Amino acid sequence: MIHCGKKHICAVVACILIFASILICSWKDPQLQNNITRKIFPQATTASPAGQLCRGKPAQNVITPLKDNRTFIISPYFDDRESKVTRVIGIVHHEDVKQLYCWFCCQPDGKIYVSKAKIDVHSDRFGFPYGAADIVCLEPENCDPTHVSIHQSPHGSIDQLPRFEIKNRKTETFSVDFTVCISAMFGNYNNVLQFIQSMEMYKILGVQKVVIYKNNCSHLMEKVLKFYMEEGTVEIIPWPINSHLRVSSKWHFMQDGAHIGYYGQITALNDCLYRNMQRSKFVVLNDADEIILPLKHPDWKTMMSSLQEQNPGTGIFLFENHIFPETVSTHVFNISAWNTVPGVNILQHVHREPDRKDVFNPRKMIIDPRKVIQTSVHSVLRAYGNSVNVPMDVALIYHCRVPLQGNLPRESLIRDTTLWRYNSSLIMNVNKVLYQTVL
Repeated sequence: MIHCGKKHICAVVACILIFASILICSWKDPQLQNNITRKIFPQATTASPAGQLCRGKPAQNVITPLKDNRTFIISPYFDDRESKVTRVIGIVHHEDVKQLYCWFCCQPDGKIYVSKAKIDVHSDRFGFPYGAADIVCLEPENCDPTHVSIHQSPHGSIDQLPRFEIKNRKTETFSVDFTVCISAMFGNYNNVLQFIQSMEMYKILGVQKVVIYKNNCSHLMEKVLKFYMEEGTVEIIPWPINSHLRVSSKWHFMQDGAHIGYYGQITALNDCLYRNMQRSKFVVLNDADEIILPLKHPDWKTMMSSLQEQNPGTGIFLFENHIFPETVSTHVFNISAWNTVPGVNILQHVHREPDRKDVFNPRKMIIDPRKVIQTSVHSVLRAYGNSVNVPMDVALIYHCRVPLQGNLPRESLIRDTTLWRYNSSLIMNVNKVLYQTVL
């Protein structure tokens, strides 16, 4: 028994004894230790009472399934635009995945901290059970995590979890002005001639990098991609999504048992957005058969400078899509050497379909990636900057494909030879590539 001369001394001593006993108990009781940590750090809890350090198996693939087979991780990215969070781009089942946790590997002590994730399934699933998702975790204080693992529970062994490097942690200066994101190349893609023409048009217009999420393509197309990779223009992201999910080649759910639409295109676009957030001034979201053609400017750089000057604070620029049917052609630019190359010769297709007043005309985008949080195919879902629809007299999307208005007679189409302004450079550049790859 302790005898005290003054009551407040006894109270202080009693508090010390109680606190010491709690610490001893928490050291013996791992669950109690975690509860105390949660109260002290509500945004992060110690993952392992046994004092696990950063381990785990480094993720080897672009798409990594978790053990629940309802969650697929693409890549985590550091995002400090609002608060310091790790934003993990992934694919989840919109109903079955209820909770996930980020297991952070903190530096420099190498300790593990766990933070409960906010699972933000993108709103544009188009009826499919699986959709693109942001798995967002607030990073712990006094932690500079280099890697993170994603788990269904705040408990377990780090050794059993795949470990992902958190990208975008270091601020970089822009290495390129324009990066084109193409997703996804599938269906044994073999439109070789049009692909080369698009690539050479992109370069003429000012593109330095093209990122392609490749599911599969023809052997000949592989040769062309290898050429552009060695040139430094193309970056290939392997995209074997059909190894994990039943994919649809349609964008909307057709009651056919497919898990996700259009080969997971929206997930790939969001990954491409964050992948290039710190290295590209602008990111262009379009398909390989689409070219944004400026009408008032010689290239994209001068066009975007003008558009930004006219629209301060705008981060999203949307361009009208216009169909140039591949079924309607002209004999001009019938280059004999190209006739043996599979694919469409876009120089021969200069008639576009008129707008349909009662049908929505989808747009594609050039965006400032640092102003976009989530993107869809034809618009952004969440952003910091404003959006602007670019007038058709400034630029339009040249989209050479099968017609949407196939019953229209030729005289109802609009002759538009804007593409021919680039014919000399385009023909010369395409020939150089063909003679090094196909011919």
